[in-house]
Amino acid sequence: MDFELDEISRQAATTARDFALQHIKPYIMEWDEAQHFPIGTMRAMGRLGLMGVVVPEEYGGAGMSYVEYILVIEEIAKVCGSIGLSLAAHNSLCTGHILAFGSEEQKKSYLPKLASGEWIGSWGLTEANTGSDAANMRCTATQDGDGWILNGTKNWITHGISSDITVVIARTGAPREKNNATAFVVLRGTPGFTGGKKENKLGMRASETAEMIFDNCRIPDSYRLGRVGDGFKQSLKVLDGGRISIAALGVGIAKGAYEAALKYSKEREQFDKPISSFQGISFKLADMATEIMAAELLTFQAADRKNRGLPVTKESAMAKYYSSEIAVKTATEAVQIFGGYGYTKDFPVEKFYRDSKLCTIGEGTSEIQKIVIAREVLNG
Repeated sequence: MDFELDEISRQAATTARDFALQHIKPYIMEWDEAQHFPIGTMRAMGRLGLMGVVVPEEYGGAGMSYVEYILVIEEIAKVCGSIGLSLAAHNSLCTGHILAFGSEEQKKSYLPKLASGEWIGSWGLTEANTGSDAANMRCTATQDGDGWILNGTKNWITHGISSDITVVIARTGAPREKNNATAFVVLRGTPGFTGGKKENKLGMRASETAEMIFDNCRIPDSYRLGRVGDGFKQSLKVLDGGRISIAALGVGIAKGAYEAALKYSKEREQFDKPISSFQGISFKLADMATEIMAAELLTFQAADRKNRGLPVTKESAMAKYYSSEIAVKTATEAVQIFGGYGYTKDFPVEKFYRDSKLCTIGEGTSEIQKIVIAREVLNG
């Protein structure tokens, strides 16, 4: 793998960085306090190509690789984890699922609107009682003539209220039966499809997390993605890419916290010298820098394999597991370096601290990543 970024990669990172500094940074605490999901900002990112980074140009996307994609997520997350999370969920889950498993007609119908930011996307797999136990989901799709009737609730869904389109995975067979789930596209405004409770979260507060409710929601068979019974298998492949997204999100949050702590350590003086000159602080910074680089290299490795069409389950789980844990560790150390100031909302590290924890939970907990990694290692 060539670690030198080419001009396209540098341009993608610069575009995301400039946008974040100009259009996100001035509002991050306002949005965080109000739990405001800035839909207008998301649509503006679409106009720059950031809402369809890996979508081919023929479907209205930027046509870039996973390397550019993780750089974009990193740069946004360095400024605001919430917007980085929303951007990742839109790109890798909803848009990514349609790109990977939609028919040509479905791709032409949905992807241009998703890539441009005209539509905000969501993805519904998780339920209240079946987080990682997806084979036992209660949201069902029952065939009815030439269509399907959806019933049930999805929880912890990014953009569950505000999305214009969702990909929902519903059970079409008996609980725990093999191949018992199918994926469907559902458009907002479809009778019986509504948003539910919005979660009041510790962090990532500007990224909307809510229920999606299906109450006798009838959809045509043309909304089905792929074959009946393939929904869970499709989801596992989508999550391989999604975990790379969360790995990049964790790296971005860690970098944001580290850079803030590094700057502060050079400015804050005690005993007539900057605190960065004390070994207790400088060693923290050394560990942070080393671990962030390791997390980023794991993430780049997974992205590179994804670009080349190679199996990526183990590598994406490793990247997601390690980078999310490092995000939490780095943010914790950043608060420690800031001392009392780090515990206040006047400085940025307390938000990185709150936002980082989601990375160890969303799209498979750290414990689930260990299960995935162990299974891949043991199976050779």
